[in-house]
Amino acid sequence: MSDKSILARKSFYFKEEDDLSLRPKSLDEYIGQKSLKQNLKIYINAAKERQEVLDHILFFGPPGIGKTTLAYIVANEMGVNIRTISGPSLERSGDLIACLTSIEAGDIVFIDEIHRIPKTVEEVLYSAMEDYRIALLIGREQGGKVVDFLLPPFTLIGATTKPSLLSAPLRNRFGINAKLASYSTKEIMELILRSARVFKHPITHEAAFELAKKSRNNPRLANRYYKRVRDFATFYNEQIIQIERVKIMLSSLDVDEAGLVEYERHYLTILKERFNGGPVGIETLSALLDEEKENVEEIYESYLLQIGFIERTKRGRTITKKGLNHLNGLKN
Repeated sequence: MSDKSILARKSFYFKEEDDLSLRPKSLDEYIGQKSLKQNLKIYINAAKERQEVLDHILFFGPPGIGKTTLAYIVANEMGVNIRTISGPSLERSGDLIACLTSIEAGDIVFIDEIHRIPKTVEEVLYSAMEDYRIALLIGREQGGKVVDFLLPPFTLIGATTKPSLLSAPLRNRFGINAKLASYSTKEIMELILRSARVFKHPITHEAAFELAKKSRNNPRLANRYYKRVRDFATFYNEQIIQIERVKIMLSSLDVDEAGLVEYERHYLTILKERFNGGPVGIETLSALLDEEKENVEEIYESYLLQIGFIERTKRGRTITKKGLNHLNGLKN
């Protein structure tokens, strides 16, 4: 069967645990990040050959691009356990200490959103990462004393969307710094076809390509859209997902030809119609959108900047000719 043929469907129904299998378990199964995967294979095989723990790793890149998945793959390839923590959940140093004192030799500790850990927690990490020890204060005030507690050798994997917010002392303790590259439409299409195999609900190549084009080159969004179009196909008793169903599903989610959704078009419309294209300050835009400044920057503007629909200037935000053409095209 050629690679353009429709995937054979084995079953219309799926098991609940199938959702978990969307996450690949090996570097060979992982789609994209070719250069990074090759390097990780070398680091992992070298560590296993020397019977050492893997060096600490920092993954950074946009949300939904596969940082957490890679952390789990590294653990699986090393044959060790992984403990997952969210940076914001580490409110006190004791939270981190409780985790580190319960791991076994070789384990991986994965901290997502590591840029959001408090300074007091970060300071505990310094000696833990460098010397596999933590200093515990026993008692208080003059009667207290510091006791060193040895940890088993472990690997810390940090993930962040904002590496610039990491302090230099913490960033420098990661032996492997890896920026995840952007995905191509072809890679996203391959990912969608893989999801179709996992869920045993095939999709034509034409339909997968249409989904990939609207998925912003983001694996997480691509899988989300595939699951939604699969819901539509199931509802209408369609055993193979066709491009027509994809278009209907995307329309129901208000996704346009550029992959924009309603709130992004609203942002562009404000720039165009209320400010003649800009420039306009972020504070004014935040007030008009009734959103926090950080939300406007991270949610509204991120993709618009990426595809060149807006620009950030010293005087404020402006809509580009490309952005104007898109808005005008929607009205035609």
